[in-house]
Amino acid sequence: MNSINFALIGAAGYIAPRHMKAIKDTGNHLIAALDKNDSVGILDSYFPEAAFFTEYERFDRFVDKYHRENTKRIEYVAIASPNYLHDSHIRFALKSGAHAICEKPLVLNPHNIDQLRIIENETGKRIYNILQLRLHPSIIALKEKVAKELEKDPGKIYNIDLTYLTSRGRWYFVSWKGDETKSGGVATNIGVHFFDMLTWIFGELADNTLHLKQADTNSGFMRLKHANVRWFLSVNYDYIPLHVRESGQRTYRSITVDGEEIEFSGGFADLHTRSYEEILKGNGYGLDEAYGSIGIVSELRQLPALGLTGEYHPFCKQVING
Repeated sequence: MNSINFALIGAAGYIAPRHMKAIKDTGNHLIAALDKNDSVGILDSYFPEAAFFTEYERFDRFVDKYHRENTKRIEYVAIASPNYLHDSHIRFALKSGAHAICEKPLVLNPHNIDQLRIIENETGKRIYNILQLRLHPSIIALKEKVAKELEKDPGKIYNIDLTYLTSRGRWYFVSWKGDETKSGGVATNIGVHFFDMLTWIFGELADNTLHLKQADTNSGFMRLKHANVRWFLSVNYDYIPLHVRESGQRTYRSITVDGEEIEFSGGFADLHTRSYEEILKGNGYGLDEAYGSIGIVSELRQLPALGLTGEYHPFCKQVING
């Protein structure tokens, strides 16, 4: 099989190595990479020959020149840049004659998707979103189980608790991730792929409620077509259960469905590679699949926090009461 040429925007970011690995694992080449930060020694492990740029203008010029001087073009641009830049970098990819593969969240607001759809139609190029939880074996098994149960009982409503704590240091709030205008806030930055997964399995959003909104913690309640979901998301280490902290872990991830824990603590290592494999076969997730979860997190940024009222997540008590 002929190899495909890639470019990468956001090469110094946390998630970039997963894209580099996916490009390599699928037998393809990284031609050029861009990041304003130059701590990109990880390139040596994957594509030491890739051209690297710290200035967008020089990267833009390189891609344009490469297409004029080579019969084999850059066919895909992988985007792992800060969330608020995704929209612009996707536009660059398509206008450069390449498909875009973008990290979550695809964009910050649904109206951005509407505009990208126009550019997709104008250029004939596709926009793909990394929605890796849809490829996780445990999540696929859950979806299949729920689908069978709903065939027997179409009106069934599940009760779900989603808890995701991934502790971050002080750097987080100094970086773009701590700026809601750039990251979209905690619910967007660390929760959007969970919301995508839940709506993928249990149906579209019917009602959205926010209970807590702090710089490091968001919590709320979602009513989906077939589920009531209490969710709690935080980057605060202090909220991780004591037994987890005592084991030396800094992340806690839990999903219970009708009181039953869904085990998906492992199996994440190769999901980007699996995502790339599906995209390259023409089966990737595009704009339509991104719309629901982007709508949820965009709405959450506008909602008032109601505090401990209604169907709030039990972890909220330790935030309020200390």
